Amino acid sequence: MEPTRVLSLILFSPTFVAFLMAFLPRGEKTLLRWTALLGSLIPLGLTIAVWFGFDQHRAGFQYIENYIWYPALNSTYHLGLDGLSLSMVLLTTLLTPIAILASFNVEDKSKAYSVKAYMILFLMLETGMLGVFMALDLLLFFVFWEIGLVPMYFLINQWGSEKGEREVFGQKIPARTYASFKFLIYTMAGSLGLLLAIQLIGVAAGTYDLTQLFETWPGLTQMRVPFFLPVESVKSVAFWAFAIAFALKVPLWPFHTWLPDAHTEAPTAGSMILAGVLLKLGAYGFLRLVLPLYPAESQMYAPALAFLATMAIIFGALAAYGQTDFKRLVAYSSVNHMGFVVLGIAAAASVLGQGDHAKIALDGAVLQMFNHGLSAAGMFFLVGVIYERTHTRNLDDFGGLFPLVPVYGGILIFTSMASLGLPGLNGFISEFLVVRGSWPLLPFYTALSMIGLFFTGAYILKGIKKVLHGPTNQNWIGHLSEISSREILVMAPLMVLILWIGVWPGWLLDTINSAMLMLFK
Repeated sequence: MEPTRVLSLILFSPTFVAFLMAFLPRGEKTLLRWTALLGSLIPLGLTIAVWFGFDQHRAGFQYIENYIWYPALNSTYHLGLDGLSLSMVLLTTLLTPIAILASFNVEDKSKAYSVKAYMILFLMLETGMLGVFMALDLLLFFVFWEIGLVPMYFLINQWGSEKGEREVFGQKIPARTYASFKFLIYTMAGSLGLLLAIQLIGVAAGTYDLTQLFETWPGLTQMRVPFFLPVESVKSVAFWAFAIAFALKVPLWPFHTWLPDAHTEAPTAGSMILAGVLLKLGAYGFLRLVLPLYPAESQMYAPALAFLATMAIIFGALAAYGQTDFKRLVAYSSVNHMGFVVLGIAAAASVLGQGDHAKIALDGAVLQMFNHGLSAAGMFFLVGVIYERTHTRNLDDFGGLFPLVPVYGGILIFTSMASLGLPGLNGFISEFLVVRGSWPLLPFYTALSMIGLFFTGAYILKGIKKVLHGPTNQNWIGHLSEISSREILVMAPLMVLILWIGVWPGWLLDTINSAMLMLFK
């Protein structure tokens, strides 16, 4: 028997810990850090318990909680998990304590923006991300979608890089202020259309409950309240509002320009969560909402979605190759890797998810979401490690550091190879599945995306060469310390999972596949 309210415990335990931390002294930094870390392990432990209790052979959602929330609007507090959402919840609860551990060197920025505020923001951010993956009510989904936006804005704005300025309307402002506002404006622009479309669906269908909408909305022919547009036009408007909001969040080309700035200016742990989880919210939105609610529209516009995904793969890789800033290189790599996720989604949408190829592409897309979360978080952390020691991210300032920091160098090569897609590591499995499933369905776009795959290897090898190989930069001899035990502890679980999934992906794919089989039914 499924334990009741376990999802609420996972969802709100970080918020409860954050509430308790509000009463702790601001000056007790060690206590605050450990309280946040131990508190973030609670949802991870509960998620692992749910994982082992999850029935992969049972259709539909499990661990369901459903209570009246907003009766006037017929909206409910409805939570549930299937294989798709469970894999994303596991990724979120895993990366959050890792990111908090990576933040143990963060110091106060001011009296208001202290270590205490930083840790509270991280825990609130975790609740926002988890709520998106668990919500089975559209209004509830939107509430958590917006909750995750606010903490990340403050993390970038207050704890971001202190170097660099940007000129806006003739005035110079800190680069982190520019990046945080750009992140906020882009995301809120997509959220406005998303909110209006959700309200439209609620008025037209009379419910926000996703389990009901999956059954009624795709075939809806008569709306509860008369509109000046026919039903099919209303659906098309709602489809584009959803698609644009999620494309901005992924982000897809040409909506991607906020991402490099946000990544470059964010604190190291902020970049880890931004790449590891927040980008996945957009892809999750396509899988959870767009494909099942709009199957006909998804099929109609699948070639357009495939085109945008292919451009993201190609231009993301080319832009990454052209960077001299190490962190910006990794940031553009996220555009490239998330393009493969959307390519798999577009391939499945083109045939309404029917057939073995569509299921392979969908399995690969979700596995790529999980795998990219691991490798991108690891890469951003490793960039942060070298930046803390050298106070530069310019690739031309490094060179030949392998003899000076061999342990760091080995970890960087291992993680880079996972991002590159080396067979035996996790990145290869997911990208192979996406390409294998997409090729029979979208051969032109899949073939074109191989340009991006080629340059993926080029920019990864460029980064390794510039940092670790070549003549040793004499300026760092005697001034560069090896990676610390705490930093190795941050990387250890990521490296174990990268290798484990690369050798035996079945433990994760079986759970993902159970949800993908039901996606279009």
